[in-house]
Amino acid sequence: MLKTAPVRALGTMSGTSLDGVDAAVVLTDGVAIMGFGETAYRPYTPGERAVLAEALGRWPDDPGVEEAVELVETAHAEVMARFSDVAIAGFHGQTLAHDPRGRGTHQAGCGRVLAEVLGLPVVWDFRSADVRLGGQGAPLAPFFHFACATWIGARAPLAFVNLGGVGNLTWVDPRLDRPEAPGALLAFDTGPANAPIDDLMRARLGQDCDRDGALAATGQVDQRVIAAFLAHPHFRRMPPKSLDRNDFATLGAQVAGLSDADAAATLTAAAAAAVAAGLDHCPTRPDRLLVTGGGRSNPVMMEMLAARSGLPVDPVEAVGLDGDMLEAQAFAYLAVRVARGLPTTCPATTGVAAAVGGGIVSRPPGAT
Repeated sequence: MLKTAPVRALGTMSGTSLDGVDAAVVLTDGVAIMGFGETAYRPYTPGERAVLAEALGRWPDDPGVEEAVELVETAHAEVMARFSDVAIAGFHGQTLAHDPRGRGTHQAGCGRVLAEVLGLPVVWDFRSADVRLGGQGAPLAPFFHFACATWIGARAPLAFVNLGGVGNLTWVDPRLDRPEAPGALLAFDTGPANAPIDDLMRARLGQDCDRDGALAATGQVDQRVIAAFLAHPHFRRMPPKSLDRNDFATLGAQVAGLSDADAAATLTAAAAAAVAAGLDHCPTRPDRLLVTGGGRSNPVMMEMLAARSGLPVDPVEAVGLDGDMLEAQAFAYLAVRVARGLPTTCPATTGVAAAVGGGIVSRPPGAT
């Protein structure tokens, strides 16, 4: 177990958008953030994205998974090797399947391999313990969001909204003293965010994403599709709750008859509508929404979110945070918490029965 002094921790994240691996350093004692360090990004090639996309929805022994695991480990090792003078690393892996009430959760990649390759302790498999104890295993960033709210000096409840492949929301009351305290947090997946838009762009136009929302800006939203989308049982389910990337797979079929521009506009509106619907579950209306993930760079999505929520909506950069690296930084922070025996999830973030620490600590050969 680590001593209680602050350490430089490295965190990594490869999200459901399948764009690449983010890596970032945080100076922390696992409770407070003392500072942020260097960052790096390793994009996936089109061929690598195809391998990962083919493995989505599959479990450890399914065909195609072994190739995806090797790819994930290699890509992470490449980017993590760029960093020096770190005490510990957090490795999330690549989520291929997530079924917390069924088969569990599956993140491709083994931390033991990375610990051996990199020669430093690696914390990994953050979700399984939470799922075994009845939790959703997601989202995992809320404890870090609580630390961020303290770091920026927030004095009233606010919400962090991550618009990645799947959207999630963390409501934070920074007036409490610790994240696991009753009433400090509420977190849940809101619904699909960028994943359906990215899939549409690749399938129809051979592009990775709707950059700057340029295509959506020229289209019209089909409100009938949005109404049918919001009728999905997920939006009536009380949080905490989580989603798999493919839980709204039929959304693509619902826009199949629309033009490229109208389809992009409608899928963008769906992402905003999902977050706005989620705000109804918050204990109080947050003062503002701080947005991270790729969606914050889409002005159309941000405008739609502001219109639907009626709240101030800003990228996290407005408060001095890095929206490209926030999730990677979260796993650096969580790695230190795991190594120090501190909880990483609680009933209000994943629905687990009690505050619990997840994760496996793998040390390099010969380490004590």
